[in-house]
Amino acid sequence: MAKICVIGSSSMDLVVTSSRRPGAGETVLGDSFKTVPGGKGANQAVAAARLGAEVAMIGRVGDDAFGKDIVENFRANAVNTQNVKPVTHLESGTAHIILAEGDNSIVVVEAANREVTPAYVDEAAEVIRDADIVLIQQEIPEETVVHVSALCAEFGTPLLLNPAPARTLPQEVIDNAAYITPNEHEAEILFQGMSPAQALRQYPNKLFITEGSKGVRYFDGTDEILVPTYKVEAVDTTGAGDTFNAAFAVALAEGKALQESIRFANRAASLSVTKFGAQGGMPTRDEVEESL
Repeated sequence: MAKICVIGSSSMDLVVTSSRRPGAGETVLGDSFKTVPGGKGANQAVAAARLGAEVAMIGRVGDDAFGKDIVENFRANAVNTQNVKPVTHLESGTAHIILAEGDNSIVVVEAANREVTPAYVDEAAEVIRDADIVLIQQEIPEETVVHVSALCAEFGTPLLLNPAPARTLPQEVIDNAAYITPNEHEAEILFQGMSPAQALRQYPNKLFITEGSKGVRYFDGTDEILVPTYKVEAVDTTGAGDTFNAAFAVALAEGKALQESIRFANRAASLSVTKFGAQGGMPTRDEVEESL
């Protein structure tokens, strides 16, 4: 089994569905409301576990009902929670999601996720050292992302950086990462002053720009390659990017070639949008392989 360490956010998603999203100062009637476990880190951990990896999560939750539910959900999905510890002075993170008009709008409240600090990560350094690949996002403090990138470089552990939500990062983080997976908007922020084509050529076989329904684009050292995605009827796009990153990490950790890894990840992501919820639609390994 591939050993994957996920360092990132855990939250409870508060999801409203509506026929349309409200404008500024407007109230609209919603169709439904649900609470489902989420957070980019947690989503990626659950997705990787469902795809057959041995997954250890490094994160924080509040000492509250949401925190207990988040940890229980990890355990139900066979994610190691030894390094998901509660804090008492902050509530669990939440994401407030509106599903309308075939897409989502999200407001994230970090709360306990702010306590995923460099010192906290150091307590789990052996997990990082022993992993086949480390997967990290940006719903935790920037200094932690910087620190983890240095640890991975020191240990020789490949780091997959999913730079979401978008923000600029020190060059050392980009240099230390083995794989970087921004979408088009995130790539513009991360590589300011460069066109996507220029950025891809500067980071061959390292930078993978996800382009939604088009697929994933990268530069192999000779050619710019677009690996197309799979066409499906989308029900809920929440968590599609997290599923892609988790599946990409699993495939890479298993030693699959780049294009094969991207196809595997594209297929997993396409299956994830056919069901409700960031984690609810995340496919199992059998579901992905049967559909390829």
